[in-house]
Amino acid sequence: MRLPESVKLVEVGPRDGLQNERQIVPTAVKVGMIERLCDAGLPVIEAGSFVSPQWVPQMADSGEVLRAVLASPRRRRGVSFPVLTPNLRGFDAAVEAGARQVAIFAAVSESFSQKNINCSVSESLKRFAAVVDSASALDIPVRGYVSCVIACPYEGRIAPQKVAAVAQRLFEMGCHEISLGDTIGAGTPVRVQQMIEACAAVVPLDRLAGHYHDTYGMAIANVYASLEVGMAVFDSSIGGLGGCPYAPGASGNVATEDVLFLLQGLGIDSGMDMDALLIASEYIAQHLGRQPAAKAARALLSRRGGEE
Repeated sequence: MRLPESVKLVEVGPRDGLQNERQIVPTAVKVGMIERLCDAGLPVIEAGSFVSPQWVPQMADSGEVLRAVLASPRRRRGVSFPVLTPNLRGFDAAVEAGARQVAIFAAVSESFSQKNINCSVSESLKRFAAVVDSASALDIPVRGYVSCVIACPYEGRIAPQKVAAVAQRLFEMGCHEISLGDTIGAGTPVRVQQMIEACAAVVPLDRLAGHYHDTYGMAIANVYASLEVGMAVFDSSIGGLGGCPYAPGASGNVATEDVLFLLQGLGIDSGMDMDALLIASEYIAQHLGRQPAAKAARALLSRRGGEE
């Protein structure tokens, strides 16, 4: 077993993390959150989602957020701020706001696809092809998300080969990176490795990313299992924020602080600073009125408080 020497973390807290919050987070707070995540050294930070505000009101200000972040003096060179664009209307709005990287999402499960975007998996891929073509014409990279890669809240267990088929379609369509999402957090290390190996048979491993929710407390174990098979890109969310309105009971994403603590313990470089990350974690936790779900954040902040 040879673990990767370095890992790229994609911070999804400002989008995937906040989208399920009932309390509307002010635009200025979202911008402040992203600025602090920049300070921590994250190379990729999802800035928002250009979806209908009727369905995801938390993301209604994504254009304002993106514009403010791109104009911020705290913006670091080389950091990218992708946004979710599920259709051409959302893509056009994102480009108008200054987006230079976008993302699309497809489900493996037919039931989840219908609940989430009201169309079949095949129909969704046809819609996304138009977005990818438009993005390609403007030299805008597109990231592809795949939902329900381990199990579906409506259909149960998902076969790895079905995941690989959707990942392959997105890759052949032109997505530069495919994020494999355990939407309901049902994954265990062996099942996650089997799923990755099936996908890596049709998509290069260095184009695959892990996106794990922590519903059953397995997210950090699944990150390690993914490292064991050579995966080196992971989505994570500051403070463990997240959830999914179409996956009842699903908890937040794996916490960025917990993943960084693991990587530091393994001697794997991520280019990130834990102290700065804790500042970002405290910032958004205070605005939401609760402690970070990240175990590493709570332990480190508690120890720091005791030392002071």
